[in-house]
Amino acid sequence: MTMNRPSERALQRTFTSTVQEHWVLFLLEGIALVILGLAAIIVPVIATLAVAILIGWLFLISGGIGLATTLYMRGAPGFWWALISALIGIAAGIVLLLYPVSGALSLTLVLIAFFVVEGIASIMYALDHRNQLTGRWGWMLASGVVDLILAVIIFIGLPGTAEWAVGLLVGINLLFGGTAMMGIAVAARSEAP
Repeated sequence: MTMNRPSERALQRTFTSTVQEHWVLFLLEGIALVILGLAAIIVPVIATLAVAILIGWLFLISGGIGLATTLYMRGAPGFWWALISALIGIAAGIVLLLYPVSGALSLTLVLIAFFVVEGIASIMYALDHRNQLTGRWGWMLASGVVDLILAVIIFIGLPGTAEWAVGLLVGINLLFGGTAMMGIAVAARSEAP
């Protein structure tokens, strides 16, 4: 289903005015991402461990909530599948919390997939900005291309890079994403009515 031209223009004006109105929030988000990215780049091993531990807690908590929900609704269809899923989440969380360095290799493979998907999404976001908002869409395009390059770099370096690559690459990703957000904020501010 396609939108008619007047509706598209109205939506574009609404989007543009919203970004221009809240350019300070885009700028603050960009600054925060740059700071976090620099910290992760400076100490990538610690950042890798932090990511592994964070994901471990997420698995553990989500598995625990899933287990509680599953046990509460024992008569629901798919009970055994939900129970198995919850137990696997709990087990994965415990393993990542107890052995975060060993879990870094698995996280590295997941990170490759993440960078590919985020790279493609950022490129599409940039192309949409090119058509709707700002002359600075190139910042977001560059961020997407960098994500794809990072995916290739991390894949080529396996398994030796797994100890530090997650932290370093997440840091680089945050740095470029923050820079892109700051570029959008500055462009939105300069185009404000």
